[in-house]
Amino acid sequence: MSSTAEHLPSHAGAVVLTAVPGPPVWPGDPETLGATPRTGPDGVPGTNFALWAGGAEAVELCLFAADGTETRCPLTESTHEVWHGFLPGVGPGQAYGYRVHGRWDPWTGARWNPAKLLLDPYARAVDGEFALPPTVYGHVRDWPDQAVADTVRDGRDSAPYVPKAVVVGDEDPADGGSWRQERPGTPWADSVVYELHVRGFTMRHPGIPPELRGTYAGLAHPAAVGHLRRLGVTAVELLPVQQFAHEDHLLRRGLRNYWGYNPIGYFAPHAAYCASGTRGQQVGEFRRMVRALHAAGIEVILDVVYNHTAEAGEFGPTLSLRGIDNRAYYRLADDARRYVDHTGCGNTLGTGHPRTLRLVTDSLRYWVTEMGVDGFRFDLAAALARSPRDGAPDMLAPFLAAVAQDPVLRGVKLIAEPWDVGPGGYQVGAFPPPWSEWNDRYRDAVRDFWRGAAPDLADLGYRLSGSSDLYAWGGRRPSASVNFLTAHDGFTLRDLVSYERKHNEANGEDNRDGTDDNRSWNCGLEGEAAEPEAGGAQAADAGIGALRRRQLRNLLVTLLLSTGVPMLVAGDEMGRTQGGNNNAYCQDNEVSWVDWSLAREPEWRALTDLTARLVALRRAHPVLRRAEFFSGRPTPRGVRDLAWFRPDGREMAEGDWFTPSTTIGMYLSGRDLPGRDPRGRRVRDASFLAVLHAGAEPVPFTLPGPPWASAYDVVVDTSWEYGTPSLRYRGGETVTVRERSVLLLQAVDAGRAGPKTG
Repeated sequence: MSSTAEHLPSHAGAVVLTAVPGPPVWPGDPETLGATPRTGPDGVPGTNFALWAGGAEAVELCLFAADGTETRCPLTESTHEVWHGFLPGVGPGQAYGYRVHGRWDPWTGARWNPAKLLLDPYARAVDGEFALPPTVYGHVRDWPDQAVADTVRDGRDSAPYVPKAVVVGDEDPADGGSWRQERPGTPWADSVVYELHVRGFTMRHPGIPPELRGTYAGLAHPAAVGHLRRLGVTAVELLPVQQFAHEDHLLRRGLRNYWGYNPIGYFAPHAAYCASGTRGQQVGEFRRMVRALHAAGIEVILDVVYNHTAEAGEFGPTLSLRGIDNRAYYRLADDARRYVDHTGCGNTLGTGHPRTLRLVTDSLRYWVTEMGVDGFRFDLAAALARSPRDGAPDMLAPFLAAVAQDPVLRGVKLIAEPWDVGPGGYQVGAFPPPWSEWNDRYRDAVRDFWRGAAPDLADLGYRLSGSSDLYAWGGRRPSASVNFLTAHDGFTLRDLVSYERKHNEANGEDNRDGTDDNRSWNCGLEGEAAEPEAGGAQAADAGIGALRRRQLRNLLVTLLLSTGVPMLVAGDEMGRTQGGNNNAYCQDNEVSWVDWSLAREPEWRALTDLTARLVALRRAHPVLRRAEFFSGRPTPRGVRDLAWFRPDGREMAEGDWFTPSTTIGMYLSGRDLPGRDPRGRRVRDASFLAVLHAGAEPVPFTLPGPPWASAYDVVVDTSWEYGTPSLRYRGGETVTVRERSVLLLQAVDAGRAGPKTG
């Protein structure tokens, strides 16, 4: 097919791409992609540059001085489509980019345009932010006929409006030499994950110096680390910290991409989160943050977005991959002018292509081996698990196969968000070992129970006990289920009990964005303040606030008692609210930032104390963090390792699972746990009975007697806001469980039961 220029006139104002004489370029080598400072021939220091650009006709390396002056250096060496060269005298701190020459033929997927400065996909650091005027688009964005605008090549220079890659050395001198250290290495079964946003977690913290707030250094500050240690979490899951760009539609509305799910640099720590500089300093600062967290025994898991990039669909900007080799880096439709969009973001990364797959796996290894991270949560992971041939989900897809055999990646924590928006994209329970998965079925079942919806008790039982129906295959364990009730996407925990409708007006999309399936209950009043339709000032009764806080306690106790890996969200432990916004992706402000003033209020401080106490209880008792699934069969001591009870004290029969009920008792036996300790000894623990009651009225509950227990000590009673009284009940005794509450009891073996106390 002939070129676009023969179908449509060229755009006026095209720049003439004349090469400015640059320093001598030596051949260099193609093996290490990116910009690598090293000693060249005859001991001359410099930097090796290497860029894979399949199908390109020519590549220019562009160096930028501090005043923006550009020097273009043609790379004349090409080995297996890797364009490479060594520049003597060029070292760390040098800003650079690429211009790639080739055909412009969008109908066949060819979108080369040397007028556009491109970010190196292997850039270790990025300086500056993307502005999105029309000149950063490879096509003429303002072409009169918008239906074909993407087919007309724009010849205007984009260099003034795009950030530059920065050459980074192996070590940051400010880091005092090697940063590497021992990792915490927390087993999956012992893990408690805490999802947080680097900027949002630190921006309002009064104990962090103002100049460090919103940065990696701020998260490494003792005030931030101290809170994490107080809670007892074992890992932080950081919302995206790889370099990302803000979407044009947000910039036009005066907003920004806050969450960061719009990546453009898979090796570079996001520069805006660095307090010490953006000419490579972000690498050292990120490493120091990891070191501080590791020293506190806290692992670092990155939320990564390898399913799409900020270049969006065919009408998106040309920032990097599109201009290097569009047909290799992206999944194109049968009409190659269009993109396959399994992500809802305009494009899908083509991980079936060997070079794209290498980009992703090289990036992952870099974050592990060079930046020290301990694992990854993969956004829309089903998009990475699609067949390169027919696009269907395939658990033998190249990406999953590559990770499974990689000696570095197969040993780190791998978490899938096991869905995307494409056909057949819902893949919960399908990922192979050693993958763990976000378990949205856990979220939905527990939310439904506590909001008083007609619960599916059988489904709830599976979720509380590790979701064996989803994960007990292929050697998978309960840790395959990452249990969560809230995440960055959706209501906060406090909003879950305060709103039944989303309130996303501030996002500028007429409240159309965000899910309507919140499975929330506002306890009789919509929002924090009285609204006329809810009964005015009378509805703003203190009883509603108390009920909401009790519901928060119920949700947190349920999460931290459930088998699997619990995930908390930053601020939920102290009642953080987003005012009912369930899609705050563009709210880089007080809507999203953690409000640390809540920690000074007694009721929220009590919630934080309860959260820490529950995490400590989980850490102290292996029965609450089982590494193996329950069998449901009696142990040698005569009781089942997992048993379910009705309010009358009898074990649930099959029919009870299909009879609506708002009350369920779960008995977890610590006798003869599976597995052995490091010395080969049998593991034994206490046993617990948890009574979950979501009804609006108190319920009498008969505690099972011997052989289950002779007596029970009260550990947590969520009907109490400030602590729990010390009480003991006898086995067989009928107790009153308050409305909408959890009663957690520790079993006392026969012969140890004393009189009821308190």
